[in-house]
Order: sequence, then structure tokens, then C-alpha cells
Amino acid sequence: MRPNSDFALEDVERIRELVEQNPWATIVSSVPERGLVVSHYPVLLDDDAEGLVLLSHVGRPDERLHELGAHECVVIVYGPQGYVSPGWYGSSPAVPTWNFAVAHLYGTPEILDDDENLRVLERLVSHFESPMPEPFLMNRTLENADYAARIVHGTVGFRMRVERFEAKEKMSQDKSPEAVERVIDALRRQGPYRNPELADRMAQAQEQQT
Repeated sequence: MRPNSDFALEDVERIRELVEQNPWATIVSSVPERGLVVSHYPVLLDDDAEGLVLLSHVGRPDERLHELGAHECVVIVYGPQGYVSPGWYGSSPAVPTWNFAVAHLYGTPEILDDDENLRVLERLVSHFESPMPEPFLMNRTLENADYAARIVHGTVGFRMRVERFEAKEKMSQDKSPEAVERVIDALRRQGPYRNPELADRMAQAQEQQT
């Protein structure tokens, strides 16, 4: 990722928030004689561990395609992103740009046994079902629990301690506060590039700078 100190995201807590709010991740491995392997799965943070530790699973045979556990891979998570028109700055000269928040998380996955994998799957389901009015949990009924115990064999769970990361939050920090406010206002208005999520992220970044 192109280095730029103006947009570097180095706060681990902000990266944790990025993962928590945007759990759909891209997993990339470089496998000898196969090249790049890319998959997409939801990830959670292991709150019982110190530092940044990811929990997830893959469907078979992705664990073999990635050779999970044999070498380092990168998990990519990204938050709100979108186009920014130069006409919104209220000044000239200006050029178009793209604002975004992204983190590249590097580590070597640890493969989980079936019991741990089942617990991670239960945790994933509980996490995403809990906001529902009637959560459909894996152990909701004996029948469902038996079904979940069977399908766990079609998945491989993993835990990945993040050994290093590269992250960037480009939210127009290089512009004047007045220009940033105009961009935020434009993103919240109706139009082809309306993007209230990006506007909120920009507002948060602006608050942290002041």
C-alpha cells in the first residue's frame, strides 16, 4: 500500500473498530506453484486474546487451496469508501479523489480442531443473529444443534494473530476544515455520490484531528 503519513492509521483501537464494524474480509495467500489465492469470509476479533487476533473459518477445500497454517497470509478489511468530486472543495485548482479506510492484517493462521471450530461458528452466528428480534442460534433446538455439529466438518476454523499491519484512513485530512465540511455536506445530500456512511467516517476523522 502506498505510504502516506498524512493518512496512516496506526491506532490499534481504530483498527479494531474497523474490523468490528466491517467484518466481511478478503483473505489473500501466495501459494507456491499456485500463485495468489483469494477468498472472502466474515471475521471476528478474539476478545479473550491480547492484541489483534482474528477468528473465522473457511469452507472446504479453501484451507487446502490457501495452505492455511503453512505460511503468512493477509486479511483485508475496509470501511466506508467513495468518490469525492473536486467541485465540492470550493477552491481551485482541484482534482477528483477517492476517500477510504482500509487495513491489511498479516499473520499465519492457526488451524482449529473441530471442537474449537464449532465454538467459533457458534460465536459467529450469535454475533450476527443477536440484533434480530428472534435470534436463530445454532443451538436453538436439538435438531438444529445436531445439524450444526454435522456441517462443522465441511468447514475449517482458524485463529490468526496479527503480527503486523498496514492501514490507511484517507478522509481529506490534507484539506482545510472548511473544505472537509463542504465534502461531508455534499456526501449527505441527494445525488449520484450520496454516501452518508463515508460522511460520518470523515466527521469522526475530523473530530480526532481537533
